[in-house]
Amino acid sequence: MNKPLLKLSLIESNEERKAYRSLLLLADDWAEAVDQYMYEGELYIAQDQQDQVLGVCLMHALSPEEAEIKNLAVRPEFRGQGVGKAIIEELCSRFASKGFSRIIVGTANSSIDNLAFYQKAGFRMTEIRKDFFCSYPEPVIENGIRAWDMVMFERPLSASC
Repeated sequence: MNKPLLKLSLIESNEERKAYRSLLLLADDWAEAVDQYMYEGELYIAQDQQDQVLGVCLMHALSPEEAEIKNLAVRPEFRGQGVGKAIIEELCSRFASKGFSRIIVGTANSSIDNLAFYQKAGFRMTEIRKDFFCSYPEPVIENGIRAWDMVMFERPLSASC
């Protein structure tokens, strides 16, 4: 499959960010958490050549060397077409050029598709944050599995990413 042609645009204002809340909620069911972190870090929108929004990604710098994918969501009708991988590749390139040496991301133990996706995108498992989802107000169930733990991944960056 060919890499989809997309452009990433940085959303600067909080007012503009509000317009993408529903997309962020595709990747995180806990609205209160999304409402807290959606104004932190850098929010990027991915668009096709006709300016149709395909997805969003919220990046957060944890240190001068490490950035975190806080939220990555692709609209359902564009999933499985390489959009998510293209977003990651573009952001890896951008963050490598800014001097970052690694990107981390976490996903639930129950998110089977995400676990596979991040590994296919060059990430490796680094740790498990036990009981991470116990603080959620309602249990999260995916694929018939309760989300208890956050599985953390890391991808080293280089100039060529």
